[in-house]
Amino acid sequence: MCWPGWNGSRRDGSQDPNGRWRAQLKAGRVQVASKTFDTRREANDWLSREHAALAGGVDPRAGRELVRHALGRWLEMRRTTVARKTFRRDDDLRRLLPTSLLALQLSAVSDREIARSFNYLLGLGLAEASVVRNRSSLSAFFSWCVREKLILSNPVSGVRVPRQSAEAQEMQPFSEAELEAAYLAWQKRNKQLADVFLVIAWTGLRWAEARSVRVADLMEVPTPGLLVRRSNPEGVGVKSTKGRRSRRVPLANRVLPIVRRMAEGKASGDLLLTTEGGAMLHRTATLRTLKWEQTGAGRRIHDLRHTAACLWLARGVDLATVQSWMGHESIATTNRYVHFLGSDADVAGLKLLNLEVGCAGGADSASERSSGGEATPATDGVSPGQSGN
Repeated sequence: MCWPGWNGSRRDGSQDPNGRWRAQLKAGRVQVASKTFDTRREANDWLSREHAALAGGVDPRAGRELVRHALGRWLEMRRTTVARKTFRRDDDLRRLLPTSLLALQLSAVSDREIARSFNYLLGLGLAEASVVRNRSSLSAFFSWCVREKLILSNPVSGVRVPRQSAEAQEMQPFSEAELEAAYLAWQKRNKQLADVFLVIAWTGLRWAEARSVRVADLMEVPTPGLLVRRSNPEGVGVKSTKGRRSRRVPLANRVLPIVRRMAEGKASGDLLLTTEGGAMLHRTATLRTLKWEQTGAGRRIHDLRHTAACLWLARGVDLATVQSWMGHESIATTNRYVHFLGSDADVAGLKLLNLEVGCAGGADSASERSSGGEATPATDGVSPGQSGN
């Protein structure tokens, strides 16, 4: 697409009185844009990019719109075209972006300004994962600007969020004995909520998933279990599960009677895991009732989900099955629990390290070290490569 009367970019070889180079882009006799640079080469490079923009139908004058104004128009469009949670994350751009970036013209935003905005957010104390989500929204906004032919390219594409050196928050699952002790402490405060937490710790449900499980999701055939097919994050509403895939989680004998009791007298569409009065669970109220700061011993509520994976693996469930029950897309995610618990190879290796001196497969015998001669074979042992009678 060419503009009426457009005769290409024009390079003026004159310099300003201060020694800087002014580049002017014209369509016919109409000046479309101009900019001043320190060197002639920078001016020519800019003209080349703007020349390509004109050829592609991008009017450089459209890029003069301020970021905050274009962002407002984009958010109005997003309000009715994306999920509520996605829109809330996108709308955070107005609050989180530096005012200096919001005040820039679209065409003036470079990868440098984008990188500075990420550093600004990290400096505010936002977690790396939160800034990554912010980057996703910002990239979607500038991609829209490209599609609307307001700018030629997305300045976010080549910029990554800096890696933080702070250690990631580690999981702290309960052992089975610790879980039972905590369950007794929770029961003293509220038996119904104690049962809910025990069910989560044996099924691996996420908190938002536990809030949305219904009586109809209780399955008895072919094996007892819960069908997990929706999530209900607080303040967001019902949506699909993480990964948008349903899964089935087991109900071990430890919690099966509890779940059956919770389902008694309820309709199939009623919530299964609720308060004593049948109301939906709310995180803050639940933690306050169970005095989680003391009974949780520094753990997060999400550590109940980690507890389930560790309980399953400790009982001998294979890794692929645990991956399926947890709903992990990658086996690498499930492997975190193996690293935490240790594998069969770790157990076997430790047994070798703890062999008595002189035993087969262990260190040299004490007699060999003291005499300097060859070790005397043990009469009741079997040397490597031999089999016993």
